[in-house]
Amino acid sequence: MKKELKSQIIESISAQLQKYPNFYLANIEGLNAGQTVTLRRACFDEGIKLSVVKNTLFAHVIKGLDNEEMKNIIPVLEGNTAIMYSESPNGPAKLIKKLQKDLGGKPELKGAYVQECAFIGADKLDELCAIKSKEELIGDIISLLQAPMRNVISALQNGGGQTIAGLVKTLSEKEEK
Repeated sequence: MKKELKSQIIESISAQLQKYPNFYLANIEGLNAGQTVTLRRACFDEGIKLSVVKNTLFAHVIKGLDNEEMKNIIPVLEGNTAIMYSESPNGPAKLIKKLQKDLGGKPELKGAYVQECAFIGADKLDELCAIKSKEELIGDIISLLQAPMRNVISALQNGGGQTIAGLVKTLSEKEEK
């Protein structure tokens, strides 16, 4: 490979790492052409950017970054490796799990860098699937904040006038004392 081409690939990888906060490394060895097309189409549908580059070039880019946690990924860069870049922290994990059922156990998770943490090994797939996205966390917080208000409104609707009348009576008795 010519030096100019290597430098272009390194620049491209660096740009992807800056653009996407999360990436997954998957073993795609043994996938035939049809299965590879299925993988690429599924990634495209989910908004995941899939690329396959030489492990040495990817390792070179990671070594050049000032990120010690990301450097923990380097030992898994062996064999055929697909890199899945994503905005969503759990999107690629869910996709890998879904495709493993359809494609006979492939792609297999090698490692991931998600929310500034490195995850190594296929056994981390369930853990990565359970990570919530920013939107899911915001939804959970809003639900928690709305719960007390819903309880008050529900009590007022179910009890009707009795609750309000009892509340007014109790408040007026406290004022008299």
